[in-house]
Amino acid sequence: MRVPPEFWLEVYRKMVLTRTFDQKLTELSEQGESVSQHSCLGQEATPVTACATLGPDDYMMPYHRGWAWAIGKGMEPRHILAELIGKRTGCTGGRGGVHLADWDKKVMGRSGIQAAHIPIAAGIGLSIRMRKTKQVVLCFFGDGPPNIGDWHEGMNLASVWKAPVVFVCESNGYAESTRREETMTVKHISERAAAYRIPGVTIDGNDIFAIHETVKEAVDRARRGRGPSLIEAITYRWLGHNYRDTEYYGGYRSKKEVDAWKKKCPIKRARERLLKMGVLTAEQDEAFHAEARETVAEAVRFAKESPYPTREELLQGVWP
Repeated sequence: MRVPPEFWLEVYRKMVLTRTFDQKLTELSEQGESVSQHSCLGQEATPVTACATLGPDDYMMPYHRGWAWAIGKGMEPRHILAELIGKRTGCTGGRGGVHLADWDKKVMGRSGIQAAHIPIAAGIGLSIRMRKTKQVVLCFFGDGPPNIGDWHEGMNLASVWKAPVVFVCESNGYAESTRREETMTVKHISERAAAYRIPGVTIDGNDIFAIHETVKEAVDRARRGRGPSLIEAITYRWLGHNYRDTEYYGGYRSKKEVDAWKKKCPIKRARERLLKMGVLTAEQDEAFHAEARETVAEAVRFAKESPYPTREELLQGVWP
C-alpha cells in the first residue's frame, strides 16, 4: 500500500523537533540546569519512524537514549521537559524524572535498569493475547541489553507466548564506552533471533524508508498473531553516552569515526530524499525548523514557570 506524503512529512517534522529539543537539553545542562540527558543526536530516524507505524492503542516500551521515542509516540516537549526538571506539570507530576511515562499514549515508562523492560514488554504482549485485542508492543533498547540475562529471558518468553512484541535495537556500536565487538562474537545482534526461532533482521537505522518498511512488516505480523520479531537498526550517536561523558573524540572514539557518521545524518538524508521525491518543499523545511524552535522555546518557558509538586503530591501513588 502506498504511503501518503503526509506520513513522511510528519516523520520528518518530528525528527526535526526531536533534534531541536535534544540540543536544547544539552544547552540547559551546560548552563547548570539539572537535566539528565542521554543525547540521541544522530539517532532520530529509528525511534520516530518506528513509532509512526503504531496506532494510538499500541504500546511502546522505551529505553534511555534520548526522547525521540516520546515525541514519536506523541508526547509534548513541554510535559517532557517539565518532568525532567521535576515540575508538577510533567507527564508524571514530577515524580518520575527521566523515567517518562504517559499512560494515555500507552508509553509504559522508562526503566532505570538496562534490559529490565524486556520481560515487561513480553508481559504486556501476553496480556494482549489474554485480552484478545489486536494491539502491539514496540520495545526499544541499545547494544548493552542483549548481553544481560533479562533480555534473554524476555525474548524467550515472548517467543514461547507468541507475544505481539516488536523488539528494536538501536545499535550504535557501543554499550556506554565499550565497543560491541569486545563483548559479542556475532556480527549482528539480529542473529540472536535464531535462538528463539523468531525473525531477525538488520537494517540501516538512518534510513526512514527502510525503517518504516521493516518495522511495519513486523508490526503487521505481530498484529496477526504471528509473534515477536527482532530488528537491529544500525545507527550512531554523535555525542557521549550521557552529558557527563565528554570523551566524544579523544577517548574511546576517534574524531574521524564521529565525523564519518555525521555525514550519514538521518535528517539530512531524509530531507534530501523527500525534496527529490517532491514530498517536501524548501519552504516546508524552513517552516518545520521554525516551528520546532518555537515549540522548544515554549517548552522551556512552560517548564521553568511551572510549580514544583508539594510533598503530599510527590508521595501520591508511591509505594510506602
